[in-house]
Amino acid sequence: MTPQFGPRVSVVVPTYRRPDLLERCLAALQAQTLGPHEYEIIVCDDGPSEQARAVVEAASRTGTKPAAIHYLEIVGTQGPAAARNRGWERAAAPVIAFTDDDTVPDPAWLEQGLAIMESGADAVTGSIEMPLPEKPTDIEVDAAGLTRAEFVTANCFVRREALADVKGFDERFCMAWREDSDLHFSLLEAGYTIVHAPQAKVVHPLRPMPFAAAIGMQKKVLYDVLLYRKHPRLYRERIRPGPPWRYLTISGLLLLAVLLAIVGSPIGAAVAVLAWVLATLAFFAARLAKSAPTLRNIVEVFITSLVIPPLSVFWRFVGMRRFGASFP
Repeated sequence: MTPQFGPRVSVVVPTYRRPDLLERCLAALQAQTLGPHEYEIIVCDDGPSEQARAVVEAASRTGTKPAAIHYLEIVGTQGPAAARNRGWERAAAPVIAFTDDDTVPDPAWLEQGLAIMESGADAVTGSIEMPLPEKPTDIEVDAAGLTRAEFVTANCFVRREALADVKGFDERFCMAWREDSDLHFSLLEAGYTIVHAPQAKVVHPLRPMPFAAAIGMQKKVLYDVLLYRKHPRLYRERIRPGPPWRYLTISGLLLLAVLLAIVGSPIGAAVAVLAWVLATLAFFAARLAKSAPTLRNIVEVFITSLVIPPLSVFWRFVGMRRFGASFP
C-alpha cells in the first residue's frame, strides 16, 4: 500500500462575524481523537475580520493539539457555498469534512466519519444533535428540522475528487439554504455512493433569534426555486411532493378579497376576507400546537402567520424570475 503523506482529512469551516462561536468550534476540532497530523482545519472567513483572524491565531498557539489551522479571507463572493469552495480547493487531503462555525463536533467525529469513507463511500453524512428546551418556541421547532435532514453541510464528508467532478457548491446559493441539498443531489445524479454514519456526531446548539425572525427567513425560498430548477425529480421526491397549497390558498384568498373590494363587490370581499381569516387561524393553530404556549411565542406565531404565506409566495415568484424556473 502506498503510504499516505500529509493529512487524511481537511476540515472546512466557513465563518461570518461570529468569533465567539468560531472559537468554540475550533476548540472542539482540536479535541478530536484523530492524531493531530492526520487532519488540518481551514477556516474560510466570508466577512474578513481581525476578530476571526485573532481567534484562529490564538487557537493555533494555545490549542490542545498542534493540528494545522489555516485562515482564508474570502473576498469577491458571498455566502457559505462560495466560502466552502475556496476551502476545499485549498485543502491538502483526499477527504473533505464540512462543518459550520456554530457547531460542536463530537471528539470522535473525524475518526468515525473517516472510518466509513475509507470503507469505500464517496460521501458520508453524519448525525446532528440539537438540544431543545422542554417547551421550544416555533422558531426553535423549525430549526430542529436540521436534525432530520438527509444531508447537511454542518456534518458531512466528501471525497475531493467527487467535489471536483460535480464542480463543488453552486455559488448562486448566496445564503445558508439548500446549497447542501444541491450538492447532495449533484452527487446522487453523478452516481456517487453516500452513506449515513450516525456515529459521526456534531452538536448544533440553538442560537438566540430576534423576534419574528421567520419573516426575514422567507427570502430563503429563492433557493428552493433554484434547487427545483436544477433537480426537479429529486426535489419532488425528497423536499416537497407538490406546490405549497396552504400558502397558495391563503395568499389567493387575500388577493381575491382585495380584487373584489376594488371592483365594488363588498359582499364577495367580506366572504373572501372571512375565508382568509379562517385559513390563517388554522395555519396559526397548527404552528402553535407544536410549540410553547408562552405569551411571546403566541404573539410571534400569530404575527408571522399573517405574513409568512404571502411573503413566501412572493419570494417564489422572485426566484422564478431570477432563475428562469417554474413554480416549485
